[in-house]
Amino acid sequence: MNLTASETDNRDYDRVALAIEFLQENYLRQPSLDEVAAQVHLSPQHFQRLFSRWAGVSPKKFLEALTLTAAKAQLRTNLKPLLEISAELGLGSSSRLHDHFVHLEGVTPDQYRRYGEGLQISYGLTASPFGDVWIANTKRGLCRVWFKDLMAEQDFVRQLQIDWPSAELVRDDQQVQELAAQIFSFKLVPDKPVSLLVRGTNFQIGVWNALLRIPFGDLTSYAHIAEAVGSPRAVRAVGSAVGDNPVAFLIPCHRVIRADGRLGGYRGGLTRKRAMMAWEQVQSG
Repeated sequence: MNLTASETDNRDYDRVALAIEFLQENYLRQPSLDEVAAQVHLSPQHFQRLFSRWAGVSPKKFLEALTLTAAKAQLRTNLKPLLEISAELGLGSSSRLHDHFVHLEGVTPDQYRRYGEGLQISYGLTASPFGDVWIANTKRGLCRVWFKDLMAEQDFVRQLQIDWPSAELVRDDQQVQELAAQIFSFKLVPDKPVSLLVRGTNFQIGVWNALLRIPFGDLTSYAHIAEAVGSPRAVRAVGSAVGDNPVAFLIPCHRVIRADGRLGGYRGGLTRKRAMMAWEQVQSG
C-alpha cells in the first residue's frame, strides 16, 4: 500500500513520539541508538535518518534536550517573568516580542457575530512535525489549528460553526498545506507575518497575547503569565485560558509550565508538548 506524504509524515511523528516517551522514561541510563531504534521497530540506521530528518539533529543530541537534569537547570534560568524577557531584549514593557512574526486580532463575544457575517473559512488537513493538523484560515488570518488525532473532521467543523455561526466553510487542503509549510518551518519574516483571527473573552485574548511574548525555545510559568496580564492571583484562570488556545503551536501554550518545573497539562498530550519543547530547543540551539 502506498502512503500519501501526509500519512508518511504522521507515521514518522508517531514513531518519534514513541521514541521520545522511551527516552524520557530511561534518560538516566542514556539508552543507546540500537536500543531506542528497537523500541520503534526500525533498524538503527533507518531510525537515525528518520529522527534526524524530523528533529534536525541526531537522537543523541535530542536526548540531551530531554535529560531531566539539563532540563531542570534550563528551567531555572528560563522561567523568567515576561516583562523581564522584554527588558533584556531592549523592548518596552508593552511590546509583544512576536508581533514581528505573528499578529493576533482578538474578537470579543459581542463583536464576533459581525465578523462572522460574510466570512469564508477555508479549512483542511495537512502534515506537521507533530502529527497531522487541521488548519482553518480566513482572509483576516488563521482562526483555528488543532491535531487530527484529537479532533475528527466533523468535530473540527462543528467547533468552527460554534465559533463563527454565520461563516461559510470550504475545504481546501492545498491552501492549508502552503500555510503549514510556513508555520512549521518557522520561516517567519517581519515583512510577511502570520495573522491570527481568534474569538475569546478579553481575559483570554490577553493571555493569548502574553503567550506570544515567549520567545521561541524559551519557557515561562502560569504565574508569570498571570502577572503579565495584570491578574497575579488568577493563575487558575490563566491555566484555563491557556488550555482554550484555539491555534496550537503558533500561540505557544506549550511554552508554559508550572513554577516547580513540572510540565503541567496540554490538550495535545504531554508527549507532544515535550516534543515541541525539545524540538524548539534544538532548533534554537
